[in-house]
Amino acid sequence: MTKKNHKITFQHFLILLFLSVHVLSSSQELKNPIYYGVDYFLLEGTKIPDSLKENRYDRLPLSYKEIVRKPVWDLSKASAGMSIRFLSNSTSISVKWTILSNHKMYHMAETGIKGVDLYFNNMGNWQYLNTAKPSAIENEYMLIKDMPDEMREFRMYLPLYDGVARIEIGIDSNSVIERPLKKNRGSIIFYGTSITQGGCASRPGMAHTNIISRKLNVDCINFGFSGNGRMEQPINDLISEFKPLFYVIECLPNMIAEQVTSRTIPLVKTIQAKRPETPIIFIENFIYESSALDEKRGALINVKNAALKTEYIKMIEGGYKNIYYISSENATGEDHEGTVDGVHFTDLGFIRYADFLIDKFVKFGLITKED
Repeated sequence: MTKKNHKITFQHFLILLFLSVHVLSSSQELKNPIYYGVDYFLLEGTKIPDSLKENRYDRLPLSYKEIVRKPVWDLSKASAGMSIRFLSNSTSISVKWTILSNHKMYHMAETGIKGVDLYFNNMGNWQYLNTAKPSAIENEYMLIKDMPDEMREFRMYLPLYDGVARIEIGIDSNSVIERPLKKNRGSIIFYGTSITQGGCASRPGMAHTNIISRKLNVDCINFGFSGNGRMEQPINDLISEFKPLFYVIECLPNMIAEQVTSRTIPLVKTIQAKRPETPIIFIENFIYESSALDEKRGALINVKNAALKTEYIKMIEGGYKNIYYISSENATGEDHEGTVDGVHFTDLGFIRYADFLIDKFVKFGLITKED
């Protein structure tokens, strides 16, 4: 055999070796998990029974479809703020999920819009593991493998700007999965705008309501409606039905000053008619980054904030109890680096904002921060 033939034979051997390793690796990646559905995990981040919804991952009851404006109803189909929790001793965790609309946005990662985050309970703290990356309406993704075989508690955060038609958890065929007990813990209700909904977090776990939920071990209920958080009476009525630790109202970015003046006190009256002792927190409109030089935009925000402050003072002087006001100054830090477009938050902005709010909650005496 010539030296040339030896060289060709060796090259063929390397190619076959590479292909065999690739096939083996692929078969390991694509090993078939056994999938489990709703009976094996606990849905959190919603207080509305499944029986009252069109889809269990909706944020409004079906009866509200003809009550709220169409944009609000459409946005309520997004599963923002919801998570599922389960126990398993599997060495791998996969997820299979079907989304409703396959939304895309120019300024938000698709992992945040319609991806799924996986966390595990690490000695009392929720630690991030991985994000299931969406590719179509029907998605399947292995989040982690090669874990030691021991029982753990896991949590998956659901998409922020798309809805979930179905979600299933995949585990090893010789492992178990269990639905955990429901924790008797308090909740916080957030009513607001696109930022409340989670725009523009890179993944679901980074929305501030989800960060706060992990840090405080509370159930945060997300009524954020992008462009449509306007202190509207149907939503006021709905959230007054629940019994949270307190309410956080962050609607100003979607309102004009006249609406702030006409709707703030009616919202409080609606809630306090049923929950007179439950605190209500109002948050100012954020000062957008362009307002540093855009005088007109800055003036409009200042007018809205002044209108909210005026209504707040009216309530305090009028004897209303359990009403709190938060200035938005430095809510995302002082370096002006917390947004993706001067308005919507990046992950950095959301982390800072969550910590900012937690500090305010502690200062007001509404929660005790655990070290």
